[in-house]
Amino acid sequence: MHYGGDYGFIPAVSVKSGDYTEVRPDVSYFVNQIVNVIFVRTENGYVLVDAGMPRSKDRLFKVIEENFGSSPPECILLTHGHFDHVGSIVDLLIEWPEVPVYAHPLELPYLSGERDYPEPDPSVEGGLIAKVSGFFPNEAVDITGALRPLPENGEVPGLRKFKWIHTPGHTEGHVSFYREADGLLLAGDAFVTVRQDSLYEVLIQHKKISGPPRYFTTDWVKAYTSVKALRDLGPSVAITGHGPAAGGTNLREGLERLTEHFQEVAVPDHGRYS
Repeated sequence: MHYGGDYGFIPAVSVKSGDYTEVRPDVSYFVNQIVNVIFVRTENGYVLVDAGMPRSKDRLFKVIEENFGSSPPECILLTHGHFDHVGSIVDLLIEWPEVPVYAHPLELPYLSGERDYPEPDPSVEGGLIAKVSGFFPNEAVDITGALRPLPENGEVPGLRKFKWIHTPGHTEGHVSFYREADGLLLAGDAFVTVRQDSLYEVLIQHKKISGPPRYFTTDWVKAYTSVKALRDLGPSVAITGHGPAAGGTNLREGLERLTEHFQEVAVPDHGRYS
């Protein structure tokens, strides 16, 4: 197992970094610098959704020990394989060699060292973070031994009340996880609640339902279709990859606004992939 050759500490942080928030009695998330790592408690332990920023192993283990003890998760679910969602995956798996990692089949080449992601686009319309995104890692990690494809029938390993939904656009194999019983959505980066290209908004965590991060999104037609599909589910609460959890009227109206005005508010006016 190994990280991409361009992986290293990313000096990005927000005012919410270090916060641990319970959204449901069995679902919580930890803000790892600027990205959310999600925990779903189960009858037998817990499931981890995404694996945080590079070089964050110690912080993640501390949160896990404080809330779940020393046992490893039943499995790790990945919404996708960008560096800020798999940044500590190799370190975690060294400690947990028997833990399987599940992702969409289209995402597997980027998680098995076969294919690098398209390079981030610093030319894209947006704020300061977009301008420095060229320094962000895009090379593939290799976790082949632990890697498993998500079941074709939509079932989610370890979480029998959830289903996974293919929500491409940000990446080819991006997925979201949805629990219909209470309308809980784990959206990854299909949409986010803090605009990720703006340094100011990331720092202060200004909540606003926004499209996927501009500098890493390569297919805006599919990104729109994915947002629309998630809007149509009518989720009651959403935990996204970046930003605070959103629910109620704010989520409903925000998703409606994003869907109806996607071209104007989400798709950049210029950039390599727009």
